[in-house]
Amino acid sequence: MQELDQKKTVDLLNAIMEFELAGVVRYTHYSLMVTGPNRIPIVAFFKAQASESLLHAQQVGEILTGLDGHPSLKIAPMEETYQHTVKDILAESLSHEKKALDLYKSLLDTVSNASIYLEEFARGMIGTEEMHNLELKKMLRDFS
Repeated sequence: MQELDQKKTVDLLNAIMEFELAGVVRYTHYSLMVTGPNRIPIVAFFKAQASESLLHAQQVGEILTGLDGHPSLKIAPMEETYQHTVKDILAESLSHEKKALDLYKSLLDTVSNASIYLEEFARGMIGTEEMHNLELKKMLRDFS
């Protein structure tokens, strides 16, 4: 096995943590903006996504501090489109989830063959993010 690039790993974990915390804000915002006859299940979906993003940020933060890193107090940049149709919100969510997937793939590339635990964590998160992408794509199908 090769040696873990601690600085690169910590920097990437901080970027992931900031992104997941931005997800908490994003999905909470979306849950407040949904209107229409399908509001209740869609709001529940976004609230669950916000809770899951917080859990992911906490998990990443625990790993980060375990590597002697210092968790960032920032959140990743977010733009407000002011487009709040269910279709727009779901499309923005899909874009967000694709970026999360890319971050976890970068983590896997960084830790591969250096840490079994971090490899497995990254793989698990990639699987989770892939499922989110699939779910959002299915939710968007009726709008095409």
